[in-house]
Amino acid sequence: MNCLFPSLSTAVKRTRRSIAPKYLGWFAFTAVCTAAPALGAERIYVTYGPLEESVPIASLALFAKEGKIDSNLDGFAQYAKKSQLAEIRSALQAKAEISHVTIAQFLYTPQGEVLLERLGRVIQTKARQPGFYAIRAALILAASDSEGLTILNVLQKFPTYGIRIDISRGLGIASELTSLINRSNRAIAGVAQLSETQAAEEPGIPPAELLQPQQNGPYTWKKSSVTLTSPNRDRTFDMDIYLPQGSQQPAPVVVISHGLGSDRISFQYLAKHLASYGFAVAVPEHPGSNAQQIQDLVTGRAKDLAEPAEFVNRPLDIKDLLDYLTKLSTTDPAYRGQLDLQRVGIIGQSFGGYTALALAGAEINFAQLDKDCQLEKDTWNISLLLQCRARGLERNQYNFSDPRIKAAIAVNPIASSILGETNLSKIQIPVMVIAGSADTVAPALLEQIQPFTWLTSPNKYLVLMNNGTHFSTIEDSPQSLFLPPPEVIGPEPALARRYLNGLSLAFMESYLNNKSNFRPYLEPSYALSISRDTLGLRILRSLTPQQLQQFSSAPVRTPAPPLPIEPLSPVSPPSPPPLAPVPR
Repeated sequence: MNCLFPSLSTAVKRTRRSIAPKYLGWFAFTAVCTAAPALGAERIYVTYGPLEESVPIASLALFAKEGKIDSNLDGFAQYAKKSQLAEIRSALQAKAEISHVTIAQFLYTPQGEVLLERLGRVIQTKARQPGFYAIRAALILAASDSEGLTILNVLQKFPTYGIRIDISRGLGIASELTSLINRSNRAIAGVAQLSETQAAEEPGIPPAELLQPQQNGPYTWKKSSVTLTSPNRDRTFDMDIYLPQGSQQPAPVVVISHGLGSDRISFQYLAKHLASYGFAVAVPEHPGSNAQQIQDLVTGRAKDLAEPAEFVNRPLDIKDLLDYLTKLSTTDPAYRGQLDLQRVGIIGQSFGGYTALALAGAEINFAQLDKDCQLEKDTWNISLLLQCRARGLERNQYNFSDPRIKAAIAVNPIASSILGETNLSKIQIPVMVIAGSADTVAPALLEQIQPFTWLTSPNKYLVLMNNGTHFSTIEDSPQSLFLPPPEVIGPEPALARRYLNGLSLAFMESYLNNKSNFRPYLEPSYALSISRDTLGLRILRSLTPQQLQQFSSAPVRTPAPPLPIEPLSPVSPPSPPPLAPVPR
């Protein structure tokens, strides 16, 4: 889920990250975030129970463009500080760099329509009709206008006389989000505390024995690219192979599977790092869910972010790749004796994380999907919108487990519903799950921390990057249509990539090469020793459902201050907590 969803949330974040929740009671219309059509609304009606106030959009435009507060806004402005007014003025004019073609294509996908339906419950027409169609029209027209996609332009182009913001419904949604955020913060704090407790009980690595797994290894490598045609499917895909040079033994193989909207370049840094330590690394590009798929969506050649068949095609791509490498190692002199296809590891991010876990032994769980997808239109777990697409598959038993794969790393995986507890518990090979505490695409609690408690493998690791996002470990690719801004990527992406380099190396050395001297680099004490405040690193070897339940119900150790909501009337609704650090 690496591209379009974040790009849309980018529009929100570029209009000042916390403005919408911060002023839900004062300027609830900022929840529009990214929209605009042509007839042009004249007023915004803000309702809260029996109370109602209205504001002319012309007054907002005067305030946004000239900083002047007329008599229509004076009653609102008296509740706001100067700094808050300055932020709102900036937010009204902040421009999201998204083309009208891009946003139009997304808003006609099933995922886009789910989000519109939910937003339309709060943002309505003056006649109290759901704003679904009006919001979609407004978004597209604002993006196509010369002034671009700004909140103000959206409001001006809303295709009815009035825009009605239902505060009570908005606060209901905010309450749901607040609950998830609080539970997530408590769980993340509990995981971190447990890891720190375990670290304090472990001996550190003696300085004389200390390795630097984040640094490059001693081997040079050679990169080659091939186009592979599946022998059993109508599917062709490209693959890069990084082959270490000078090794005296057949190299274990690591496969890297990118996420939705990414490509082979996204993790080339990791491929090069592992190759420098003697691993042969294969990086396929999944044609139905890569950067080109997003480009096809934007240009009208595709109608969805990813077809349901991608949940099948992705694991089969890896199987075909391994079959190809097996043949190559016996027929091509350059590869003869160079590859050990009985020692294979897989690393996947996001959609690729699902791919890795499916190949590790977890089957598609249709029963769980049918249950969870009943709440698809009400969830704050954006990844569920993608997972629920798998319900469009034929109801077969899909078992992609491959005995050649001996170890798996899933980075920001989407797994809670598509695989579920029953099937994740079937994985018996060593597995590492990496979560980012600020991931709002595949939220850490729902998609990584809780699913980790379902794993029964004796060798399992939960890695938490505090302040890490869904995009922390992804390297920019020139092929990507959307490049998230820094605030969406999160702090210190270079450090996040170094973390992943070191963790991946230590994990694959431990479980593909059986090198015990790398095990200490997978322990909580080592993670804590290299952790930084800006992007923390914690590791757990075990976590039970009971412990997680205790964390979720315990008070947060260092709660963040709440964001104020300025009152519309003498009745002031309670304010939601800040969105950071949990769910992008």
